[in-house]
Amino acid sequence: MAEKKLILNDPDSGKSAELPVRTGTTGPDAADISSLYREHGLFTYDPGFVSTASCRSDITFIDGDQGLLMYRGYSIEELAQHSTFLEVAYLSLYGELPKKTQLEEFTDSIRYHTMIHEALKSFFRGFHYDAHPMAMMTGVVGSLSAFYHDSLDITDARAQEIFAHRMIAKMPTIAACAYKHSIGQPFIYPRNDLAYCENFLHMLFAVPCEEYEVDPVAAQALDMLFILHADHEQNASTSTVRLAGSSGTNPYAAMAAGIACLWGPAHGGANEAVLNMLEEVGDVSQIPKYIEKAKDKNDPFRLMGFGHRVYKNYDPRATVIRGMCHKLLKRMGKENDPLFELALELEQRALNDDYFKEKKLYPNVDFYSGIIYKALGLQTNMFTVMFAIARTVGWVAHWQEMTNDPEQRIGRPRQIYTGPAQRKYVPLNKRG
Repeated sequence: MAEKKLILNDPDSGKSAELPVRTGTTGPDAADISSLYREHGLFTYDPGFVSTASCRSDITFIDGDQGLLMYRGYSIEELAQHSTFLEVAYLSLYGELPKKTQLEEFTDSIRYHTMIHEALKSFFRGFHYDAHPMAMMTGVVGSLSAFYHDSLDITDARAQEIFAHRMIAKMPTIAACAYKHSIGQPFIYPRNDLAYCENFLHMLFAVPCEEYEVDPVAAQALDMLFILHADHEQNASTSTVRLAGSSGTNPYAAMAAGIACLWGPAHGGANEAVLNMLEEVGDVSQIPKYIEKAKDKNDPFRLMGFGHRVYKNYDPRATVIRGMCHKLLKRMGKENDPLFELALELEQRALNDDYFKEKKLYPNVDFYSGIIYKALGLQTNMFTVMFAIARTVGWVAHWQEMTNDPEQRIGRPRQIYTGPAQRKYVPLNKRG
């Protein structure tokens, strides 16, 4: 079969360019423009990189029109229903679902790395009591290269693996320390006899003076949320990790860059914004008023949790989360939770409104996740931290893939310069 090519013709100059077309397993083809500037003196212009494939990747695929999300070829619905977060982590790192012995060895390795260096506790105490947990997480993760020198050789396969396991293991511990510091409680050591999410909930909510029993439904809900958030292709934070990592910086610095990017309200902070929006709407009777405000271009109010840069259909993760909301709230005796009822009604009103249907604004993953986090007893400033723990899996998988990609070069986007043309310097005493 002949290689596909895209032919570009310029009728003014009579010049043409032949661009190879790269084809993946599924999804749109991509025109390879790497020679366009070198051979024709042209850049492409794509604000936000919405039509640009920056790399080849085997990890995640999204079809926004069909509402499809797959990790290594497995649909997110199947994984959320049948798998566990650590199994999904193994799949993301190694490309295949693990056999029983492989999963046991992987789980043991993660447990081995759950503790953090004791000196890091002093680092936490250096933060002001009301510091945002994401600020603490960004700083602490960035500092890890000062403590763990055995995994800084990014060309060594074993060092890459140690780093990946270490990050997946330590992120819940770091997150729990940030939370405990923010509420003035002592840090709780990890318990390696507990499963991943059980251990995390124990570190969050246990105190030294009494026993704490983890609710299995709460642990199940958290595990499912972590699966749904584990990766999402070349999103802003993952692309940030790849861009930072492309310079050859140590992997902990690349992770810290990803966390900082995730903190933005347009990315990982969106679930916190959804909860704030629901509290602003306040009551089902106010929904028509706020839907009209959302449709008014001159009104600053935005209906958070609807629409997505990629999905032009119902976000498949939102359906799964909505079902878990019902299960968790019922377990906790909060099945008539007013925020959840408000969210359900708001979703139905929006889905039946022509404006939202025409613009394909469907609920996304953030619309219900904040309700689950709130039901678990977390403060809203911890919501993005939870996202970061889950997305660590995607970040380390993409960092490994990028580091081992022979086509990878340091990221260096170009620009269309719109400033002044070259001009002469005028001495200070001659400027009128």
